[in-house]
Amino acid sequence: MLKSIELEKAYNPKNFEDRVYTLWRNEGCFKPQQTDTGAETYTIVIPPPNVTGILHMGHALNITLQDIEIRFQRMTGKQVLWLPGCDHAGIATQNVVEKKLRERGLSRHELGREKFIEETWKVKHEHHAIISRQIAKMGASVDWGRERFTLDEGLSKAVREVFVTLYERGLLYKGLYLVNWCTNCGTALSDDEVEHEDVHGKMYHIRYPYADGSGFVEVATTRPETMFGDSAVAVHPEDERYTHLSGKMLSLPLTERKIPVVADTYVDRSFGTGALKITPAHDPNDWELGKRHKLDAINIITGDGKLNNKAPPKYRGLSMRDARKAVVDDLRADGFLIEEEDINHAVGVCYRCGTVIEPYLSEQWFVKMKPLAEKALEAWRRGEIVFYPRKWENTYKHWLENIRDWCVSRQLWWGHRIPAWTCEKCGKLTVSRDDISVCPYCGGVLKQDEDVLDTWFSSWLWPFSTLGWPDLTHPDFRRFYPTTALVTAYDIIFFWVSRMIMAGLEFTGKAPFRDIYIHGLLRDKQGRKMSKSLGNGIDPLELVDEYGADALKFTLAFLCAQGQDILIDKESFKLGSKFANKLWNASRYILMNLEGRSIVKNPKLLPVDEWIYVRLRRAAGLMRGAFNGYRYNEAAVCAYEFFWNDFCDWYVEATKLSTKREGDEQEKDRAVTVLLNVLAELLRLLHPLLPFVTEEIWGKLPEEIRADRELLITQRYPSGDCGPVCADGEKIESDFAFLRDLVRSIRTLRSECTIAPEKRLRAVVRTGRADIIESNRDLICLLAGLSEISLETASFVSEMPETGPEDSIALAGADFEAFLFIAEVVDMDLLKSKWSRELEKEMRFIGGLKVKLDNENFLRNAPAELAGAEKRKLTDAEARAEKIAGYLKRFNG
Repeated sequence: MLKSIELEKAYNPKNFEDRVYTLWRNEGCFKPQQTDTGAETYTIVIPPPNVTGILHMGHALNITLQDIEIRFQRMTGKQVLWLPGCDHAGIATQNVVEKKLRERGLSRHELGREKFIEETWKVKHEHHAIISRQIAKMGASVDWGRERFTLDEGLSKAVREVFVTLYERGLLYKGLYLVNWCTNCGTALSDDEVEHEDVHGKMYHIRYPYADGSGFVEVATTRPETMFGDSAVAVHPEDERYTHLSGKMLSLPLTERKIPVVADTYVDRSFGTGALKITPAHDPNDWELGKRHKLDAINIITGDGKLNNKAPPKYRGLSMRDARKAVVDDLRADGFLIEEEDINHAVGVCYRCGTVIEPYLSEQWFVKMKPLAEKALEAWRRGEIVFYPRKWENTYKHWLENIRDWCVSRQLWWGHRIPAWTCEKCGKLTVSRDDISVCPYCGGVLKQDEDVLDTWFSSWLWPFSTLGWPDLTHPDFRRFYPTTALVTAYDIIFFWVSRMIMAGLEFTGKAPFRDIYIHGLLRDKQGRKMSKSLGNGIDPLELVDEYGADALKFTLAFLCAQGQDILIDKESFKLGSKFANKLWNASRYILMNLEGRSIVKNPKLLPVDEWIYVRLRRAAGLMRGAFNGYRYNEAAVCAYEFFWNDFCDWYVEATKLSTKREGDEQEKDRAVTVLLNVLAELLRLLHPLLPFVTEEIWGKLPEEIRADRELLITQRYPSGDCGPVCADGEKIESDFAFLRDLVRSIRTLRSECTIAPEKRLRAVVRTGRADIIESNRDLICLLAGLSEISLETASFVSEMPETGPEDSIALAGADFEAFLFIAEVVDMDLLKSKWSRELEKEMRFIGGLKVKLDNENFLRNAPAELAGAEKRKLTDAEARAEKIAGYLKRFNG
């Protein structure tokens, strides 16, 4: 005999989410289960957040989608591993620590390398604890026992192995090249770490006099301060304006240097004056041109962005901004400046701090990327990796086909120090997997390279270094590599995704994952990217505190259409909160009405029970397909419609015929048993999308329903054949679609006529499917609020009945005509007056729409979507007006 089970009256996730998460963690539910070592594996390595960051909504979306997928795959019986971790984030973390030091009046150089790294580890530990709490608070079911960090011992070993292997294979080299230099961070950056912004600037037109005093060449530049590094002026060899100048010498303004005029087809004759100043050490195109003409590369900038001693004494030590002003003033004063032209142009900025990037001549380490890129392209062509959605394959292909060598050295202290040593005696370079102190060539003293590796150099190894590589016998590597899926945003396809594929193929011989799900970015309701500068960001932990982790998860899944960005604000998350609240209340209603009931073994199913199982199986099949195809919004929409419409609005209401029936205790027991069984399947179905509330409710179900008494997280996901088998599912769905159409039509009429719920209507129904109504008469009366139904057989049904019983109002639907005797329960004079007012309002609305749509200017200038929406409004309004007019005609004679 069951007892009534009381859930808290109000849904309050704060009462149970932390407790449930601790229970899962303590029970080892996030670890791959060892019960079936032969089971298929499913592995995701989490995109590691920067260790000094605070998780934002982008992280929340990424973690949410992974958690949904992981929970679903775990419930299908696979050996699931979701491996968490953090990235040491070289530049970002060092910037945080240096800022803290400046607040104490210190610099890293004053502190020294060893002490600085100690300080950085302290900051890492502080921030890592915060990030771990945030991930847990969002309900992420990661295997905490396998957490990794890109600077931990195992990953550091992998980084060294890869560096040395690349060097041994001739894919790594060191040389003096032009690199992207951030003067604020004091380090080189790869091309992919440079972002471009459109800014307002000026084009300066400058006279470069002939050395013999016979005239001048006009040169246009946006950066006059770099002229001290000029080695030549270039013109096109076929430009008739300048063919006589080839080999002529020019006097470089504000200096005593002479530079030549050179001819090169690179020059665009139509741009500016057709004469181009060449600064090989400070422009990548000039660097290439300078190499062709054997021009000097004169570096005029210091690492912190000031003019060095290659500039005239007057300008040395000035920042680039101050130098520009001083140079322009002097060019103007000396008569070299012809004009200043206002322009908008793109400039490269550091992806971390926003400082304008300086092309800078520096000795750096580079990886040859072409050979690696070819393998990654071939793997994609062979179908070894698949993008969801497929459109991102074009981005992947384009980037790999146009890839440039990767500058991997960084002038930082926080990171993987480059394992290369130079002998102070013989000058030879040694690259080693182990720390060394004696030169293998001459026995001299070795000095290790001061630089560290780009953060992405450890990140590109993440899918296999986290699983124990380079130890090929490591059990995790053997069991879980290659991983199954990568879930990430599209803004790091270049930085990370492509490089991981290249690294996996080069060092393990296999692509590191099969599925690549690229989700959109979160934006505000105006479509703007969320950022600190705009102040439009949302703290995901505030959302969890206000609405709960389930509301966060369900809302993001519901809105996450594949291939699209998501527009949200805080109000958006009421969607998930209302859904979780509805589940809580529906479950509370069911559980609080168990008093005195008994569970029935193999209960008989009524037609409505068979129908809900058919709908459940359909929902389970659709949701399985959606989860497997990374279509999370489809899964969430399906869950919403099944639970809210099928289960709550129809099935739970329908069961009241049995549970509220006086005297028939066996029927009550039967109905309650089936209802509980369906609720249990529903909780399994919803668990990946609403893990906390479903687990909490699951734990309250009678033990007879939870046969194994295990946690919901460990249960099997419903399949397309779950529940009792029904003879003809399609017929059952068809029959109940007919019944629902009839009931909905009657409910709509009741609403239009403002008929109180307690008022019972008499109805006459004409239909060729009288047998369905006859066998469900009581159910229809309950759901539609009818006192009785009279049936008339009809072989066909008109669109809208012309005739019917007197004092009735007619409805028409697929396969039925219905007549409701509303005059028996309402004041018809008041109702006709209401209809008249509504008709008058609709006609005014229709008139306004027609005027707008007859206006040629509106149709010509309005966006197609707006014009289409207005036309749809007109169609809907005319249909409403026609219906109301029909009502009035019926009752006014």
